[in-house]
Amino acid sequence: MTTVTRPARPVDRPVPRSRPLLVPAAGVAVAVALWWFATTVLVSPPSLLAAFAPQNALPAVVDLAASGVLLDDVATSLWRLLVGLLVASVLGVGIGLAVGSFGRLDDATRPVFQFLRMISPLSWAPVAIGVFGIGHRPVFFLVAAAAVWPVVMNTVAGVRSVDPGHVLAARSLGATPFETLTSVVLPTIRPHVLTGLRLALGIGWVVLVPAEMLGVTSGLGYEILNSRDQLAYDKVMAVILVIGLLGYLLDTAARRVLRG
Repeated sequence: MTTVTRPARPVDRPVPRSRPLLVPAAGVAVAVALWWFATTVLVSPPSLLAAFAPQNALPAVVDLAASGVLLDDVATSLWRLLVGLLVASVLGVGIGLAVGSFGRLDDATRPVFQFLRMISPLSWAPVAIGVFGIGHRPVFFLVAAAAVWPVVMNTVAGVRSVDPGHVLAARSLGATPFETLTSVVLPTIRPHVLTGLRLALGIGWVVLVPAEMLGVTSGLGYEILNSRDQLAYDKVMAVILVIGLLGYLLDTAARRVLRG
């Protein structure tokens, strides 16, 4: 009886933990190199674009942080974003539950909601300033006006995905409407609502910065205008970098919440 020898399987080598970080790090390095090349090599020395170069913008970030201005502006902007998202979440989930649960209400509100959803949130800036004055409140309004629609649409989609059999089973067991809502509907729509909140976070952050350029004296958007008025274009670029970094960190945190 002949014995067939099989080739040995190659031993799977563990992937180094540093390898997943190499590709993103390489992408960032290439982006910084292109940024430096476009603002340093491709322009003549007395160009305004040279002020936006990384060798000028990155030290400006350190200077703003050391002066304490940057920390105050970041805290103010995050506070405005949080309040605006909270308002959008409460209104969006409530409206989405009602619209998703009642077909006639959905038919009645769909044209109005689609009309309002397609209006740029910054178009409401004169209305917000006229109604709320200057300060935090018009910024709250503009962020909420931008962030509410992803929450509404995803909540409606979540309500429509609820299995009617589960609702009937809960009612047959004597569950009240509130118990059906808390034990059947809300657990089902949770992933949809979280997805809507992540989209709302991104939209709210994008709208927040230009909203802070309207009648306020603090925040990252204001700091961009203030640096521009002082002709400190390196600080303008520094604030832009901080805005992008904070947006990236916020979106990363939202993705981890969704995965959890």
